[in-house]
Amino acid sequence: MEVNSKSLDDYSREDLIERVKSLDKEIAKLKKQKKFGLVWEDKREKVVADCDEMLPILTEVKNRTISEDADSNTTNLIIEGDNYHALSVLNYTHAGKIDVIYIDPPYNTGSKDFLFDDRYVDKEDAWRHSMWLSFMEKRLNLAKNLMSEDGVMFISIDDNEITNLKSLCDEIFGESHTDIMIWRKSGVGRDGKMKNTTTFRKDHEYILVCFKNKKYLNKIAEKPNFQNTYTNPDDDPRGPYKAGSISNKESASNKDSEKYYTVTAPSGKTFTRQFNVSKEVFLKLQDDNRIYWGKNGNSVPSIKIFVNETRFITPYSILLDKGTTTDGTKELNRILKGDYSRIRPKPSLLIKTLIQIASKKNSIVLDFFAGSGTTGQATLALNRDDGGTRQFIICTNNKEIEGRIAENITYPRIYEVTHGFKTLDGNTDCLPANVRYFKTDFVEKGESTDETRERLILRATDVIRVREGTFEAVLDEVELKVFTNGVTMTAVIFEPFQMSELWQKVEKVNREKLETHLYIFSYSSDVSAFTDEIPETEINWVSKPIPDGILKVYKKLFE
Repeated sequence: MEVNSKSLDDYSREDLIERVKSLDKEIAKLKKQKKFGLVWEDKREKVVADCDEMLPILTEVKNRTISEDADSNTTNLIIEGDNYHALSVLNYTHAGKIDVIYIDPPYNTGSKDFLFDDRYVDKEDAWRHSMWLSFMEKRLNLAKNLMSEDGVMFISIDDNEITNLKSLCDEIFGESHTDIMIWRKSGVGRDGKMKNTTTFRKDHEYILVCFKNKKYLNKIAEKPNFQNTYTNPDDDPRGPYKAGSISNKESASNKDSEKYYTVTAPSGKTFTRQFNVSKEVFLKLQDDNRIYWGKNGNSVPSIKIFVNETRFITPYSILLDKGTTTDGTKELNRILKGDYSRIRPKPSLLIKTLIQIASKKNSIVLDFFAGSGTTGQATLALNRDDGGTRQFIICTNNKEIEGRIAENITYPRIYEVTHGFKTLDGNTDCLPANVRYFKTDFVEKGESTDETRERLILRATDVIRVREGTFEAVLDEVELKVFTNGVTMTAVIFEPFQMSELWQKVEKVNREKLETHLYIFSYSSDVSAFTDEIPETEINWVSKPIPDGILKVYKKLFE
């Protein structure tokens, strides 16, 4: 059968070029088709389709600013809106900057816990798993772009989707870069009661761990959970302790080891054997009264492990004593003085532990399924514990169907913990911090790139502030806006043809000569013609064209 009677001579050159392009696209699609692995029917979401016509941005809600830590340059962020839109904006502001991500996504139980296009997905829906996988894949891909080279993502999940989620994350991060932890979610006694079952109760959930590159976690910081009671035989001011081994028996020691050496007890008795630490470290421990020589000062040396002192040990895969679901609910109830059992938030101790083993003291921590805001509280608590300056970014929706959680629960919780709240043990605590509140918003795409640029010019200032972390307004004029965080300064210039005059204003307000990032709104990405007008200055400055940078990110994400 003749499919097409036309010969090549019947086509114009333009027609042939278009046909080749079309074939190239079809070949590319075929190459992407999986021959093995997790396969599902992709389901298009309205929030994703919105980005065909509009570009997400951020707009600050200024009356929700929290300024409770005057000594800190760290500003934390709450973003209200769909997390797909929030992640899209963050791909411009924070790509490659996030060290730790924790999320507690919907478990897709079929019991009104998973919203897809503003409707709950129930157990009878034949496409339930496909919709959930489509939903998660889009967000995990955006989130991976945000992770730093050492970034780690933790995802809480249960039996409903653990198998699918593990396979999905294996595809996104690589099978060798994913792992699983187990969290015991139920307690003992009355707090351990769960629904009756004909088989066994589920006392655990999973935490999927995804590494951007190198698989590495910090030592876990915790107090010993000894089963026995220990005393303080030498009245050490640090309290009771267990005497732990710090060496091998002489018969089991390797004489060729660098850690084989001789030590002298207070009684004068010597011990020669292989130790667990170098002699230099041993002597430091001895100077700090952390070596116990026995009641009479002549026993084999041991190391003091104090009952009430935090120590650092290798992390373990089963988290047994890191709070329970009941703890999480009680915690939120005390903070907000109400009954929030329907939310079932994770306990802050669990999240604080995960952040601690994956972060540096100045890391950025992201939660884009923020719910009640536990991750924000946990970040602040960890900063207080170890003197860190970590910043949290928490994103959550504010839909009527979900009880407007952003404004009714997330923000109030963060407000309360920064002003003073009741803890689980009934004490009063306070975690002062600086917080800015933003909503996702949109700029309509123009028919041309220039039209879209012009619309972004008028709306993108808050996005720039988030990118630079400079939130305090120093100068607010139509042609020029200047912001600072006390360390750097951001100048946003809307009239580049007045560069020389506007730069003089920048110098005037930048008395401390802070490094200045200069954003210039221009239809061209080449702003050198404008920056040439900047006079010789003592201020170290860097120019960044805008909104061209945003458009490039969005083009990569949405086209």
